[in-house]
Amino acid sequence: MSLRPLVGIASAVLLVLAPLACKRDSGPSADYEEAARRFRTLYAQKLDAAYLDPQLGEIEAQLQRVPEDSLDAQGARELLQRIQDGRNRMQAEANATDKAIATAREVPAGTSMPTLTPPEPPAAAEPPDAGPPDAGLSGPQAGTPASELVSGFRGCFRRGTPLEVEGRGMRETWELADRTSCRLEFPGHVDSLLLVEQGRVLTLLPRSAVRTVTVTADGGTVPQPAADAGR
Repeated sequence: MSLRPLVGIASAVLLVLAPLACKRDSGPSADYEEAARRFRTLYAQKLDAAYLDPQLGEIEAQLQRVPEDSLDAQGARELLQRIQDGRNRMQAEANATDKAIATAREVPAGTSMPTLTPPEPPAAAEPPDAGPPDAGLSGPQAGTPASELVSGFRGCFRRGTPLEVEGRGMRETWELADRTSCRLEFPGHVDSLLLVEQGRVLTLLPRSAVRTVTVTADGGTVPQPAADAGR
């Protein structure tokens, strides 16, 4: 009996298996490395607020281009999941804030609530000779993005009670946390409120500027005595 047919069959089997034995991962992914670098930079700048930044859309697109057989495929999937989880969490917090403000607008008759009369715009004056008007004042100022108040400034600022601003409606407020270290680092914000409008600090105002009124059954308001202002 000749062994040549068997030798031919064995060779064919080896040829079929050879491509499978040589199949390997495609190596590192340039898309993953670039996307991971961009995410680290963005997160270092904005912390959790980065999850709501529009730039994340481009980063996610890069991660989705990572080949499934790449050494970085698992890392790309994990980073995509982290971004999605972070976005969902931050969006839920933003929705909760919006709901709290909307609920605060529905004030039943007889309820006392804080209101604020917007301060008069400052009169034009000559520029000071010794630096800007807020020189030496640390912490958030007018124009500071509200997203920086979430985790910036050493976590020394927290959400306050929403205020009904005459002519503007309900607005979000932030206040200095009641900690000694925060009062020492940001003394200019003690007994003050940060009024937020359209995602930025509108102004820094003293608590004494806030007055409490009572909503009557006919929709009118009854201001409280001046001694109660700011409580």
